[in-house]
Amino acid sequence: VAPATPVCEVPSSAMTGTVVQMSCKETEGSPPSEYQWYKNGVALLEKTGTGSARAANITYTMNKKSGTLLFNTVTKNDTGEYFCEAFNGIGLSQKCSVKRMQV
Repeated sequence: VAPATPVCEVPSSAMTGTVVQMSCKETEGSPPSEYQWYKNGVALLEKTGTGSARAANITYTMNKKSGTLLFNTVTKNDTGEYFCEAFNGIGLSQKCSVKRMQV
């Protein structure tokens, strides 16, 4: 079954230095969907090893299985427009509407 349009939860504003968790979920896809987050239209990288992530200055953890995007400490650089995409290899991937977070 192709994925349904996912529901994204993105805070509209956050204080610098706080923990922010965004979530993305859809329940109709079978097999279960994986999720990809985008910021300003660019796919966010999945954090694999600490070395490469630190070099790229990645301040978040993205879980493709659960759809969560977790920022341990948000900075002004994290301000932007976020959306996520659900895909399971069947039918078209589905995106939620873009939501802006202001830090």
